[in-house]
Amino acid sequence: MTEDWRRDRIGAALAGANPTVIARLQESFAAIGDAQFLPGYCVLLVDDPTIGQLTDLPRPRRLRFLDSMDRLGEAVSAACREHDSSFRRLNYEILGNTDGFLHAHVFARYEWEDAAHVGLPVWRYDPDSFYGETTALGPAHDPLRRSIRRHLDEQRHEDVRLDG
Repeated sequence: MTEDWRRDRIGAALAGANPTVIARLQESFAAIGDAQFLPGYCVLLVDDPTIGQLTDLPRPRRLRFLDSMDRLGEAVSAACREHDSSFRRLNYEILGNTDGFLHAHVFARYEWEDAAHVGLPVWRYDPDSFYGETTALGPAHDPLRRSIRRHLDEQRHEDVRLDG
């Protein structure tokens, strides 16, 4: 697999060529993060690369994007709880300082994290920990990825049941 999809993550997702995409959600794509130093880390990518920030979306689309962020968080939380009993909570962030398109980070946080990091944003971790080779997304993360997808699918089925 080439790394071209990294240069245009949204375009690649729209073309079905972004291997990190877990599911298509409203106004977005749920993707597992390239770095898994905190297992379950996911990113919600807006489905239109011209959208730079949340307020660029008209209110109905904005609310759908935020609903998708909530749904992704719910799925990540459930999956991480199943895979690691030391799962503690989620952190949600919409930053946009590096990538110019709207995206939201969903970070799982754990009891096993060093006490010096527990009360801080994940961006305070050493970049070598965040982006190190040992924490890169790989086949070892497939079970967690499948679990997140399953929980997203269950939400959809529940929505259909409630609407029907």
